[in-house]
Amino acid sequence: MKKKVYVETSVISYLASRTSRGVLTLAMQKMTADWWSNRRWDFDVYVSELVFDESRRGDADAVRRRMVILKEIGTLAVNDSVTALAKKLVAEGALPTRAVDDAMHVALAAAHGMDYLLTWNCRHIDNAELKPLIRSVCAIAGYSCPEICSPQELMEGHAHD
Repeated sequence: MKKKVYVETSVISYLASRTSRGVLTLAMQKMTADWWSNRRWDFDVYVSELVFDESRRGDADAVRRRMVILKEIGTLAVNDSVTALAKKLVAEGALPTRAVDDAMHVALAAAHGMDYLLTWNCRHIDNAELKPLIRSVCAIAGYSCPEICSPQELMEGHAHD
């Protein structure tokens, strides 16, 4: 049985964006494209309506490219359990008040039993200082927290030839 991955908006954005001139951004784009091409088939991949909403923002050409990617991915529903967990994540300080959407991404992945939450959002979601508290809040609420990681980290487990 394949493991389940919730793909947060930042990953879709890097995948669909025009090639960057910035070295770090270019490297992240390449790692994202490599994961998408080489590893995504090893997993059941999901997004949420929140990812769709966030992906509809900005430049029209970029929106079109993101929508093409999203149309072939399963969608997780926002329900009362998700909303309650997101509120707890913020209330307990696992994520800041200004990061309600980030709390929703974590809650969506946890409440739907995802094995991984794939993100490039290192400010709030894939943050080494916040992840222990995120895991704790999820556990106290009765959920297993998905492993929060970047495409680079999820690529690492793949056996290289």
